[in-house]
Amino acid sequence: MNEGRIRTIVLGIFLHEDRLLVFRGDDPARDVVFYRPLGGGVEFGEPSADAFVREMREELGAELTGIRYLGMLENIFTHAGKRGHEYVLLYAARFTDPAFYLRQAWTGDDNGLPIPVLWKPLADFRNSDLLVPRELLAFLDEHDCAA
Repeated sequence: MNEGRIRTIVLGIFLHEDRLLVFRGDDPARDVVFYRPLGGGVEFGEPSADAFVREMREELGAELTGIRYLGMLENIFTHAGKRGHEYVLLYAARFTDPAFYLRQAWTGDDNGLPIPVLWKPLADFRNSDLLVPRELLAFLDEHDCAA
């Protein structure tokens, strides 16, 4: 995270049977567990849709179909004691391999580091679990996000 800079990222919205595909993260500075859809940074000169496809290949080894841009959120946050600012471009898609929908949890790859990936019921976020960006749950409730 580069403090003092706005970062543009893409996040993948994969919904299946009222569950959202997320990774589990934590903020050790605040002892907080959070969940976020998978994705990452858009490189200079790279169309955001291409960045979305690239990130899903890198993190999950997944190929996609039915890619659809959903919208954007602005995310200003603090993680590990550092302030961050992101423009979050949201994309929906479907996996070409149906095996991704049969897994409950597995390990993805975030720049060589393992990340816990799971299908999490949306009800968990409506009750107590933290979904980030914080405005994402309201966005999902207000928009048709199915691919």
